Amino acid sequence: MDFDAETHVLATEPGHFVADVDPSWSVVRGPNGGYVAAIVLRAMAETVDDSGRAPRSFTVHYVSPAVEGAVQISTSVERSGRSMTSCSARMIQEDRLIAMAVGAFSSARPGPSLDDLRMPTVDPPEALPLRSMTEDAPPIARRWESVHAVGGLPFWESAGADEALSGGWLRLPERHIPDAFVVAAATDAWVPAIFSRVNEPIVVPTVDLTIHFRGSLPYPNASADDYLFVQFRTTVIADGFLEEDGEVWSRDGVLLAQSRQLAAVFPMA
Repeated sequence: MDFDAETHVLATEPGHFVADVDPSWSVVRGPNGGYVAAIVLRAMAETVDDSGRAPRSFTVHYVSPAVEGAVQISTSVERSGRSMTSCSARMIQEDRLIAMAVGAFSSARPGPSLDDLRMPTVDPPEALPLRSMTEDAPPIARRWESVHAVGGLPFWESAGADEALSGGWLRLPERHIPDAFVVAAATDAWVPAIFSRVNEPIVVPTVDLTIHFRGSLPYPNASADDYLFVQFRTTVIADGFLEEDGEVWSRDGVLLAQSRQLAAVFPMA
């Protein structure tokens, strides 16, 4: 397992990259959306090519599921101003459009600060059991060490929670300092919160995912051994779609990213 290798992009010419979709990130239908987001974000960051401009906002729309193998990513700097660069990207596989993305990269700006959001008080990961994997779990379940800490458990273990809320601790088994690409992947790494509420087996492929990075990454004193804390909540299913809001925190309670995604709802075949 090597996250950097699995999300690596190779520039073939300015604004054009190739990458390989690794099967270890597969879910029920194609690769995990957070994993695809990390690949696209990496291509966009290399296009911006400015360590002083960190990703601040990133939105990706998933047009069709990828499969294992090569993909091509084309990027374009739409505008580069004094402090912010706006970039777009398209991922193609075998002449199929897989994903479209836009992102804003910026240096930190002076101004007022406000921080009313607090990480939930939970037991440390060492005090809680690692989630065990069933034989039929999708490959992505083994790409994260996950420790359930808050909210209901998925429907195959229990169902009927009062709210669709779930979260806990995450880290990559091979250990990796949580940079922007790891955090992007983490925003779609947890078992969907709706699974704690519904009784029937469903799949919820992501339609679009937006990530707001709340600081430059990696954060100060970050360690490759540290867990991230993630929490996700769903409040509405309507017309076959649901929303999921997420938060990603450092172990010591620094908010790293907020996310929102729209996902379709299908019965599990």
